Amino acid sequence: MRTELVTTLKRQATELLAELERDRQPILITQHGLPSAYLVDVETFEALQQRMAVLEGIARGEMAVAENRVVPHAEARKRMSRWLK
Repeated sequence: MRTELVTTLKRQATELLAELERDRQPILITQHGLPSAYLVDVETFEALQQRMAVLEGIARGEMAVAENRVVPHAEARKRMSRWLK
């Protein structure tokens, strides 16, 4: 992953976006010497969002199990029968 100054982003945005689309490698943007943002291509961002949604669903499921908020398979199937047709 490469690092660029925010001033480089301001001056060369078109070039950076073209490289980002071509290489699909995130670019760390720094401001005053500190990390400020990551610049990623659209496909990578959308894939990360999908992965995050799956992980959040798993975490919610694990929390439900830990809190004993579960039902037997037959009961779940009965409750969801209207959507399973």
